Amino acid sequence: MRFLKTLICFSGIYLIFTISTAGQDSIVPASGAGINQKKLFTTIGLEAAVIGAGSYYLNNVWYKDYNRVPFHFHNDNQGYLQCDKFGHAFTSYFDGYVGYHLLRNAGLKKGPALWLGGTLGLVLQTPIEIFDGMYDWWGFSWGDAVANTVGTTLFIGQELLFDDQLVKFKWSSMKSKYPVSSDGEVPANFLESFFFDYNGHTYWLSLPINKLLPKINIPPWLCISAGYGANGLLGKMENLPPYNDIPRYRQYLFSLDIDWTKIPTRSRFLKAVFNCMFFIKLPFPTLELNSMGKVKGYWLYY
Repeated sequence: MRFLKTLICFSGIYLIFTISTAGQDSIVPASGAGINQKKLFTTIGLEAAVIGAGSYYLNNVWYKDYNRVPFHFHNDNQGYLQCDKFGHAFTSYFDGYVGYHLLRNAGLKKGPALWLGGTLGLVLQTPIEIFDGMYDWWGFSWGDAVANTVGTTLFIGQELLFDDQLVKFKWSSMKSKYPVSSDGEVPANFLESFFFDYNGHTYWLSLPINKLLPKINIPPWLCISAGYGANGLLGKMENLPPYNDIPRYRQYLFSLDIDWTKIPTRSRFLKAVFNCMFFIKLPFPTLELNSMGKVKGYWLYY
């Protein structure tokens, strides 16, 4: 669940940078506008600081209670019914999106910004996997490495193919019904439950409906969204007593959504805010099919 700490950190950085440029018509400068060296150096400095601080935190805080061991591997692909892998892919996508737009905002051309910023997810996540391989109880996870690569590929691939993010990767979270988190531990507070309990997490892919039905006049911001989540997770691989009678199951969800970046507005400030909300799934009526063979409907699901 460490990937969510990266998400929270870069959410703040991206919010500050995007709102700070609200006086511009776009977060991406016009062709030929040139590089804003101040913004570029500030962006690089912030990203380097995050990478350095993250490495220090892992080495001196996160792993301080674990023994250093020879590099080894760990297969955790079944953990949390793959919600952890979706989380890694989403965070890698998110980091790439933010890294790319920060560099574009500084005036860097699309190609360099895409390969330097779009790969930020791999740059941030790969050291974590290497650190895991050097400590007891953890281990290098090929599943995590593949998920990180999938998230980065989803972002870069769409920019290369469509010059846009045709399908946006989103995340939502709501408080689950369980008194303990997906780790089987009691959350210390609401925020800990919100961010670190997989039972309340859903990972979404949102596609504008007008791309599917181009002959029908549908607003470009209205999307159809497919989501994945899981429930009954009260342990990483299995539910242990006293929760072993609670079934673990997958959730496949279908809903509507809003692409905030496509909402027209004359307010440059609102445009900046909407650009920061690219990863937020809006609550909508939702249909759930789950691995227990049940069908459920929700008036609002987040």
